Amino acid sequence: MSLPERIVLVGPMGAGKSTIGRLLARELGYHFIDSDRLIEERCGADIPWIFDVEGEDGFRTRESNILEELSHEKGAVIATGGGAVMRQANHECLRRNALIVYLKTSVEQQYDRTRRDRNRPLLQHDDPKSILDDLFAHRDPLYSQLADIVMMTDRKSPRLVVRQLMNRLKPRTHRKRRHLRKEGQNHA
Repeated sequence: MSLPERIVLVGPMGAGKSTIGRLLARELGYHFIDSDRLIEERCGADIPWIFDVEGEDGFRTRESNILEELSHEKGAVIATGGGAVMRQANHECLRRNALIVYLKTSVEQQYDRTRRDRNRPLLQHDDPKSILDDLFAHRDPLYSQLADIVMMTDRKSPRLVVRQLMNRLKPRTHRKRRHLRKEGQNHA
């Protein structure tokens, strides 16, 4: 399997897209791009401020514009925001010459990883766990539909997830040789 031009990481907040994306990019010799950080750089403001001033719809429009731009990158691992899949128009940008990896995690794991993070506007409510439940119910089918590969991240270190993903992206040559040798022995 030859490597795709782009690997796009989708999944809920707290799945590890940024951390795993950086490690994966380093392993592949690709550059890493976090779409949320790019939006903040271009806007000169953080995401909570964008949500406060422009609302979620304004943020999603900025996100769509960035995803269109990133759909032309080569040799990149791109971490998307959790809601990037909510606009149907983004699906084509995400798929364009890319392999999509869904980093799937349980709502409990998301809650543990995000409950103290004040940079997540959708969770700034009295019951963030119920919001995570609702988001998962709406978004999980979209992540799954788009994904070429689904990787569970619950109770796994980012390095383990990257190692497992690398095994799926670039199967080890010696495994193939060993497999071929065994096949050859069986037919001799």
